[in-house]
Amino acid sequence: MKNTSVKISLDTRRAKANGTYPLILRLTHKRKTTSIKTGIYLKKEDWDADRLEVKKSYKGASNVTRLNNEIQKKKAEALDSILKLEEKAKRPSLSVTDIKHHIDPNASSQSFYGFGDKLVKELMTAERIGTARTYQLVLNVLRNFNKGKPFDKSKGGDPKKTKFKPDKYPDLTFEEMDYTFLKKLEHYHLAAGNAFNGLAVYMRTIRSMYNQAIKAGAVDKALYPFSDYKIKTEPTQKRALDMSYLAKIIALELPNDHPAYDARNYFVASYMMYGMNFADMAFLQKTDIINGRIQYRRRKTSKLYDIKISEGLADILAHYIQRNPASTYIFPIIKREGAVLRQRDIQARRKEYNENLNTIAGMCGIEQKLTSYVSRHSFATNAMLSNVPVNAISTMLGHSSLKTTEIYLKSLPSNILDEYNARILEIK
Repeated sequence: MKNTSVKISLDTRRAKANGTYPLILRLTHKRKTTSIKTGIYLKKEDWDADRLEVKKSYKGASNVTRLNNEIQKKKAEALDSILKLEEKAKRPSLSVTDIKHHIDPNASSQSFYGFGDKLVKELMTAERIGTARTYQLVLNVLRNFNKGKPFDKSKGGDPKKTKFKPDKYPDLTFEEMDYTFLKKLEHYHLAAGNAFNGLAVYMRTIRSMYNQAIKAGAVDKALYPFSDYKIKTEPTQKRALDMSYLAKIIALELPNDHPAYDARNYFVASYMMYGMNFADMAFLQKTDIINGRIQYRRRKTSKLYDIKISEGLADILAHYIQRNPASTYIFPIIKREGAVLRQRDIQARRKEYNENLNTIAGMCGIEQKLTSYVSRHSFATNAMLSNVPVNAISTMLGHSSLKTTEIYLKSLPSNILDEYNARILEIK
């Protein structure tokens, strides 16, 4: 069959517990690659990568020559199956997975789409709507890419609004999602005029789904492509506010009927509650206030928080509790029942919040763009400048890794850098 080859290879990406690696038939068809297991496992020192055979020094077989003959026989049988398939194939557009299953009918290649769709349903059932939407977005992007349809934001493309009919889109197996596939996805994304950081969001989501598939036994961890593919990011514009600007927002007094009144309060309250994100604020309930403290679990990580209520925060909380006596929630963000409707309420209020933060920025002379994330980044940065240990900041932010916290802290405010530079240039 044209553009099809079979090569014997030792797959050294992941070792078994005993230090051996699977010997595979590497099947390549139209530049796409998959593997067929031979059932043979070897250590690196027992495989001759140049001669493509087991070394004579191998002690794991009574007759190494016979073992090599067995390996060559498996390759010959695979090539013979390909020739027979070529003679009777009615479909000229066979995929590498089609050929693999013809050679080895017992081989199982689970669909990445199928597993991903299952995860989305499970997340929706668990009312983790935001994560479910993120997974669905990435699956939509992958389906567009795999069919060759360009996704270009500048031309109005929006994968969130794309409706897919699975039978009209080619499937994608875990085996097909290898290093080469990810690099092609990267080139496709960047060629459409999109940024590295947007790509990083997609890749981290794909990696998360792949890791869950490995844990579920849906795919062999030896196929894990992210051992070779590294997710790249670019430095982003700093999000943390200088303390002088933060003080202006805290001191800003607005009448209750001002359009930005709630936005100012949400921003300050978030800052005073360890940089609490908007979704967690939306779900904060009156029963979470216990003995002068806020006690709640972060929805993203289930981490338990126990925050002392400061004087300024107490005033804000009291205002909203009195304003919405019938609601179980503190802030007037969620107004409907049901997971999907609650998520829509949060999205709508977050959009209003960000729009009103732009108004506040203008009132306080802040040129930097204000968003719901700025209070969280400001809390982290100002904690660092107050000499709070990084591990304590990480705990307060609810991060599972110090690396995540370091991302928040990598951009110091310009005025601090100016001060450091003045010290360096000072002539004594």
